[in-house]
Amino acid sequence: MQNIKDFQNYLEKKAYEATFAWYDWLTLERRLSLHTAQSYLIDLKEFFIYLKKTLKRNVSLKDLKNLSVSDFRQFLVSRNTSGLARSSLSRNMSSLRNYFRFLHKNYDIENTAVNAVRSARPPKTLPKPLGQEQTLHLLQAAYGAQKEKWQGLRDVALLTLLYGCGLRISEALVLTVGQWRKSGDALIIRGKGNKERLVPVLPLVKKAMSSYLKERAFDEADNSPLFVGARGEQINPGVVQRQIRRLRRSLGLPESVTPHALRHSFATHLLEAGSDLRSVQELLGHASLSATQRYTEVDTVRLTQVYNQAHPRAHVKKA
Repeated sequence: MQNIKDFQNYLEKKAYEATFAWYDWLTLERRLSLHTAQSYLIDLKEFFIYLKKTLKRNVSLKDLKNLSVSDFRQFLVSRNTSGLARSSLSRNMSSLRNYFRFLHKNYDIENTAVNAVRSARPPKTLPKPLGQEQTLHLLQAAYGAQKEKWQGLRDVALLTLLYGCGLRISEALVLTVGQWRKSGDALIIRGKGNKERLVPVLPLVKKAMSSYLKERAFDEADNSPLFVGARGEQINPGVVQRQIRRLRRSLGLPESVTPHALRHSFATHLLEAGSDLRSVQELLGHASLSATQRYTEVDTVRLTQVYNQAHPRAHVKKA
């Protein structure tokens, strides 16, 4: 995990104080998730490391104000030659623009050059959902993959919740026992941008959760985390990701099978069953419909594959 105090190694005092204030603003006022704020911090640290090497001294606010388009482009070139993907380069510039907007608004440090630089647009990628049978096999295999019975039931409950409600792993892991007890037939989820949405809870999810809570090895106080590790603390996303990797290897599933792939599967399977795009958008908590529309492209790809494999005229050569 990146530590903002490390930035003292690259910045002069006032520049460091401004950067510290920016990070506080991200986490306390904008309420970004720790993961997102850390990503911004990593991008900014790489930028300051590059500037210090270029300037051969720590970076000041004056230096930041006087940076040219060429300076930003040279930074991107240095990142590109290190093998960074286009999507990461694009995120680097997004982080820098965010940082410089903050400096302009709060420290009167204006740099228009940062907005004139356009990094390469990242390639368009489609979600990679599991098939319905693959999803079922994954959920079934989760139970027997742990030594402790309650941990196996926990994994089944968590994965069933991700798939049955279309949650992000971060949204599921912050739930408390009290939130689940009060949920009934619908669960209130706080997603990106601190926005709340209501998601229906399927009987399958309720059954899996009930089995887990009956066997859970720790107390069930309302404020305790819903999903806990071996010591009773909130389970870490990395633990879930490692378990998914073990399961997919044992089942011979592709590397695209991740906790987030269950959310993709939720959306894709709903659309395949005839759900309308706007409803799926609400269930996923997408701010814009364009984010949800990617799943219709997945469905189109699948339909085309089925057509090419099954239609009697699909392989007739054109004259």
